[in-house]
Amino acid sequence: MSAQNHRRILVTSALPYANGPLHLGHLLEHIQTDIWVRYQRSRGHECHYVCADDTHGTAIMLKAEQQQQSPKQLIDAVKLEHSNDFNDFLISHDNYYSTHSEENRYFSEQIYLKLQEKNLIAERSITQAFDPEKKLFLADRYIKGHCPKCKAADQYGDNCEVCGATYAATDLIDPFSTISGAQPIDKQSVHYFFKLPEFKDFLAQWLNNEKLQPAVANKLREWLIAGLQEWDISRDAPYFGFEIPNAPNKFFYVWLDAPIGYMASFKNYCQRSELNFDEFWDKHQAEKADTELFHFIGKDIINFHGLFWPAMLDACQLRLPSAIYAHGFLMVNGEKMSKSRGTFIMARSYLEHFKPEYLRYFFASKLSNGIDDIDLNLEDFVQKVNSDLVGKLVNIASRCAGFISKRFDNQLAKQLPSPELHEALLAESAAIAEAYEQREFAKAMRIIMSLADRINQYVDEQQPWVIAKQDGKDSELQGICSQAICGFAILIIYLKPVLPEVANNAEQFLNASLNWTDLNNSLCGKKINSFKPLLKRIETTQIEKMLLSNTEIKASVMTPKQQSIELASHPKEISFEEFAKIDLRVALITRAEHVEGADKLLKLTLDLGGQTKTVFSGIKSAYQPSDLEGKLTVMVANLRPRKMRFGISEGMVLAAGSDDNEIYLLEPGEGAQPGMPIK
Repeated sequence: MSAQNHRRILVTSALPYANGPLHLGHLLEHIQTDIWVRYQRSRGHECHYVCADDTHGTAIMLKAEQQQQSPKQLIDAVKLEHSNDFNDFLISHDNYYSTHSEENRYFSEQIYLKLQEKNLIAERSITQAFDPEKKLFLADRYIKGHCPKCKAADQYGDNCEVCGATYAATDLIDPFSTISGAQPIDKQSVHYFFKLPEFKDFLAQWLNNEKLQPAVANKLREWLIAGLQEWDISRDAPYFGFEIPNAPNKFFYVWLDAPIGYMASFKNYCQRSELNFDEFWDKHQAEKADTELFHFIGKDIINFHGLFWPAMLDACQLRLPSAIYAHGFLMVNGEKMSKSRGTFIMARSYLEHFKPEYLRYFFASKLSNGIDDIDLNLEDFVQKVNSDLVGKLVNIASRCAGFISKRFDNQLAKQLPSPELHEALLAESAAIAEAYEQREFAKAMRIIMSLADRINQYVDEQQPWVIAKQDGKDSELQGICSQAICGFAILIIYLKPVLPEVANNAEQFLNASLNWTDLNNSLCGKKINSFKPLLKRIETTQIEKMLLSNTEIKASVMTPKQQSIELASHPKEISFEEFAKIDLRVALITRAEHVEGADKLLKLTLDLGGQTKTVFSGIKSAYQPSDLEGKLTVMVANLRPRKMRFGISEGMVLAAGSDDNEIYLLEPGEGAQPGMPIK
């Protein structure tokens, strides 16, 4: 490769937060990044890949306290766990570091002082909720109370899980700290702000280049149109992080030092190699050295990377990213992966049951260069792995290698019987390369699998298993099988960024290097090794086992809030026998009346065909008593009576509720009579 075409690239993935194990949502991003990095390396480019754990913030401090250890002990243990998971998923970081490092402290302080020197840091007092017992300022997620709209209890300080309302924490009724239980008070504190509005013109120009995906740039422009606000970059003690220079008991907000962690991780890597840090980060030296910088992130953090980060870099004469690549969220069977909602599959749960390359390939087959969400449909996962990787790719080698081994002492033919097929496979290299470069991985996988179909079709047409039984056809048999195996080698080269371990094993089998730069190297006439199975089919029972073990792991890492949300989203299943015990009956509402002192209840007198029951029902917001009398409804007739403040409720009427908090009483169809059982 000529020096002119040789690229020098630095790549990062967003930093996983160090408060718990990795799930497959984290792996989507790192696998996407790793495939792109491995492709660049396979082309012969210099491509460095660094990342780190994001280790600072109140959440880390509180979790460490809960586990009766220091924050440093917590983040060290989590980093080891994260590193092991990434390694086992074949993620090829050159350096996986931590934001709690001396390099990160140094760069954070230097950037802050440079901003301060340029009069880009504002200082003013703000009022915040404060826990008087814990002596801690509270973020919204640490405050609970009654929803100001529907009055539901035990709701967090930003939105209501019952009615969906959003509000400020100060709007909560009877608020309390989730940390100590104390009622928060308002307290003033001096904070430091980055003067982001002064970069409006710079950011408008930044958003007009091709460094961001169009959808991302359009979203970020909404911030400019709405008016940029100064960014609060400080937090008060106690806080786990870096203390701000010349500001005792004030700490850098975690989102200030997190992206600076990219620089810190690379600096640490440079100290262990012969790389020049400034050639990748100093504005002028990077331009002279012609280096490139790419950030891979999720679409939920584009404001930090697309606005705050480039503004800080520009102010400090640091190089801007060559591009920022955002991806969508991961769905599992149509449901969004979310740690806060408990709907996630742990990385380790997957690894205990499947090879990492199954998931790497599945993600590759779904990934485009846009920000659309990706659905890990588990049935589709099984089908795609078995069909593409086992049924198409590995099948080529497994059905032909035996003949070469047994009949020709592992020697490939010196010439291929169909050079035009071989050339057709090579002809797609440019299209596949462009798809990899543009992160159109799904397109690349479609092209590669269409080539696998062509090779398998060739083998089906030539029928080597038939020719093997015919006398005098050894040369023809050797040629057919060599043709397929040489084609298989090309496919492995194309797939090596996605399937690095399979590629390594294929290199052992073929006794050859299989990088992109080897595409034109012929295997004809060379001796290969005996074939060993590369991948096996997977069964749906393995999915069931993974999900079962994942449930156990999730329970150990989820907070009570996460468990309650998951329970609401995924109610506990009951057997048919348990359901059959419920006695549902048609009931006639003979009387409905208000209940004195109750905001939501109506008292209903119900006729079950000669038997009368009284039920208190929370449907007052939807019905007037006069609207209900004479109506038929459905009730649970064998529910144990419950003593309430207003009397004894002898059952339950059935109703449905909407997201808008509307209530609809269930009514049986025409011909129903009081007391009639519901079948």
